[in-house]
Amino acid sequence: MGPKKAYAVVNRKAFPPLKNDLILRAARGEKTERVPVWVMRQAGRYLPEYMQISSKNGFFSICRSPELACEVTLQPIRRFNLDAAIIFSDILVIPQALGMQVDMIPGPSFPEPLCTPADLEKLNKNVDVNKELGYVFQAITKTRHALEGKVPLIGFSGAPWTLMSYMIEGGSTTTHSKAKRWLYTEPEASHQLLQLLADVIVDYLLGQIKAGAQLLQLFESHAGALGPGLFSKFALPYIRQISYKLKERCSESGVTPVPFIIFAKDGHFALEELSGSGYEVVGLDWTIRPTNARNKVGASISLQGNLDPCALYAPPEEIKRHVKEMLQKFGTQKYIANLGHGIYRDMNPDHLEVFVNAVHTYSEEMNATQ
Repeated sequence: MGPKKAYAVVNRKAFPPLKNDLILRAARGEKTERVPVWVMRQAGRYLPEYMQISSKNGFFSICRSPELACEVTLQPIRRFNLDAAIIFSDILVIPQALGMQVDMIPGPSFPEPLCTPADLEKLNKNVDVNKELGYVFQAITKTRHALEGKVPLIGFSGAPWTLMSYMIEGGSTTTHSKAKRWLYTEPEASHQLLQLLADVIVDYLLGQIKAGAQLLQLFESHAGALGPGLFSKFALPYIRQISYKLKERCSESGVTPVPFIIFAKDGHFALEELSGSGYEVVGLDWTIRPTNARNKVGASISLQGNLDPCALYAPPEEIKRHVKEMLQKFGTQKYIANLGHGIYRDMNPDHLEVFVNAVHTYSEEMNATQ
């Protein structure tokens, strides 16, 4: 990864006033005149302008350059009428901060994954997030200024179980068998690693808020690899801890907390527990019925999701129909439209534009008749 770069304190003062706060109001459960919409992985590889930058710069080189990360974050905002930007980064910057090497070739690869509990001693257990991840904070601040208040900026992190799986598996997997083996055979070491990750995540997200993030999302992308029992023991406690500790740290630091989204992919079995874990918004993948989700999380929590990403392969008129059906099921209040997972790299950007515009058009029409 090369030598560490020192990052200066960033200028967080005098951000431009926000012109579109729809997503913040929706996250807080306040009334909105239309449904806000953004898309997971909206900044990145499906856009030709991103591929031009990527052809000259490695993935993590872009992440570590505040200038390039800012530019890539802004690219979809220039193209589409989105209601939020999300900072261009990756959940695996935390394992890097812990001292692990992570390559993107093209998917994530750990040349030296964690094999036994003894390998935990190789990790940096005293992570200074300003030193190790200051480039993310600089990118957030730079982007807040560059957005000129057009839309809010979302920050994010991976959740402990998801990061643990990557660190042990050494990359993507369909079974997560190596990481789950730890949960069954090395529970004490598993909790030790999960707690270390949770502590770093809280520091990291607090730094993002201080740098200018106006909304946060925690990605538990591998929730579906766990059944209800393992999830309740090894994932949910840390998801809760991160939310509550972050709010405590904000209070101690005199920082105003921001709305927080939890997205646990394939975690349909834990919706009730997630809704009581201190998050303002519960994100949904496309396998969950909106009406069932609303019944499980209750009326006080906002929902986000959940169009199947593959629906964007459909012709424009079909995309519009899918959007209309989705809005009819979710309603137009306490709701943020999104895909049920990240947009795919071979997606036609014009189809995303149809999706975004359809959300606005149909939700405005629905509000006008209510």
